[in-house]
Parts: sequence; structure tokens; C-alpha cells
Amino acid sequence: MNVLEIKNLTKKFGDYIAVDNMSLSVAEGEIFGFLGSNGAGKSTTINMIAGLLRSSDGMINILGKNIVKHSRFAKMNIGIVPQDLAIYEDLTAYENVKFFAGLYGLRGEELHEKVEAALEFVGLQDKQKSYPKGFSGGMKRRLNIACAIAHRPSLIIMDEPTVGIDPQSRNYILQSVRKLNEMGCTIIYTSHYMEEVEEICSRIAIIDHGKIIAEGTKEQLKSIITDTKDIWIEVKSTENINAQTLKSINGVEGVLVEDNLIKITSGTGVNNLNKIIAHFMALDIEIRSLHEKEPNLETVFLTLTGRNLRDQ
Repeated sequence: MNVLEIKNLTKKFGDYIAVDNMSLSVAEGEIFGFLGSNGAGKSTTINMIAGLLRSSDGMINILGKNIVKHSRFAKMNIGIVPQDLAIYEDLTAYENVKFFAGLYGLRGEELHEKVEAALEFVGLQDKQKSYPKGFSGGMKRRLNIACAIAHRPSLIIMDEPTVGIDPQSRNYILQSVRKLNEMGCTIIYTSHYMEEVEEICSRIAIIDHGKIIAEGTKEQLKSIITDTKDIWIEVKSTENINAQTLKSINGVEGVLVEDNLIKITSGTGVNNLNKIIAHFMALDIEIRSLHEKEPNLETVFLTLTGRNLRDQ
């Protein structure tokens, strides 16, 4: 089942087309990466999904229901973790989560229980009476997440949830994303930290100039720009190296010997590293280091858009 379905979505601001006839779907249980530089149309799309901005044309369905015809249903099933912190520093952590959860109609004991559960989930239960102005950046980010998940939405949109925080807090939030997903939440995740997207997302879309220019798994996106990988092996001596014998190993397409470095080009779809290592061991060749180089998402993004994701 698709939690989110977008068809021919368009948003114009005067003559400027911010989102251009976009279509995509996000299946239940996915962590879907949504990548685009500033001005690509990513934030505009997210705002339309969240019901914060009306589209010029096209359709958005949440759990099979149109967000215009069933706006309350859509909002009840969406949680937003915005890039800019949406918390009130003159309210306690508990009061912040209670306020936002109350906007979704939660009342009484149910409201209290879900606020407590959300604070416990993000590790702030012992800080519920404290004010955010005394929190670290990471704690504020975690409170931001608690405010978005207390009403137990089916779809959570996380827009740059780790920006400007320390590595420990970032790891905590990434673990929380995985846990939310394990609990049944579908997540749309955006980040300028490509390694985060590569680590946690099951499928990814790259948007540029209002259009989705590539979509698929990490492996599918990498295969767009190349179907080979480089294996560099440093050895003590190349005396017994036979390039032609190495080329006979399944998947090996090229061998270059430079001093004590053997550079092997291999197909990405072939798992032959064990055979390559076994070949060296059989010849009693001492391996000093081994480095397998495959294209990463940063390379894919740069190749397809002509700029780095973090170049803002």
C-alpha cells in the first residue's frame, strides 16, 4: 500500500514553476530519501504534502485519500519535523509536546499518555519540566521530533532533522528514525548530509528544477552513472602478478599494475572480492592494504545536477 501518492503535481508562483508535473509514490514502511539543493523544489513539495501550501495542479493522496477532499484525515496522519525548530522556549518540554498534540484533537488521559510516550521515545522524559532555552541543540532537535510524533502519524516528514548538532546527537536521532520505522512509521527524510541518506534510506528521489530526475534504491542510482567499481590492492611485491590470470576472474574487466599497486576494475554487480583475495593468497603474495571504491550518492548527485548537495 502507498502511504503517499503524488500525480502530476505542479506549483507555480506567477511565471515561475517551482514544482513541474511531479509524480512519485512512497510505500508503507519505507524510509524515503528526498534530495535536492535549495531552490530545487523540495521544500515546496513538502509544504504541499503537509497541506501548508495549495498546489497549482495535480493530486496528492495520503493513505489513498485526497488531501484536499480529506484534509483533516491527511493532517491527522502526517507528522512534520521542520528544519527550523518549531518549539516554544517559554513552555516546558511537556507543555510543548502537549500543545502540538492537542492540535490533533488529543484530550485528557490519552493526551497525557501520548505526550509522556513521545518524550520517553526521544530520551527527554527526565527533562519534561525543563524549558528548551536551557537545552543543547541536539535536545531541541529531539523535542522537535517529540512534538511531531505524539499523535502517532502514519507518515513522518523529517526535513534536515540533524542540522547543526553534534555527532552523538546525530547518531541518536538516526537511531530514532530507524526505531520509528520499525514501529510501522513511513518516513520521508531530507538531509544535506549524504552519508545519512545513504545509511538509512531504502529508496531515494533526486529533484532538480522542480522535476524528479532520478529515483530508486542506492544501487539503482549508482548504476545510472557507472556499472563498475575500482579495487586497489597494495602488495609487497608484484613479481608474481599476472594481469591476464586476474582478468579471468568473473567480473574483472581491467588490471593495471603501478609500482606495488594493483588497480582492478570490476563490475559492480559481481561479488568477486573473495576470489581476488584467494588468488593473491594462492600465489603467496603479501597484501599490505585493500581499498574498494564504488560511486557514492554524492557522486551521483554531482553528476546528475552539476553541483554538490551542500553547495548552497
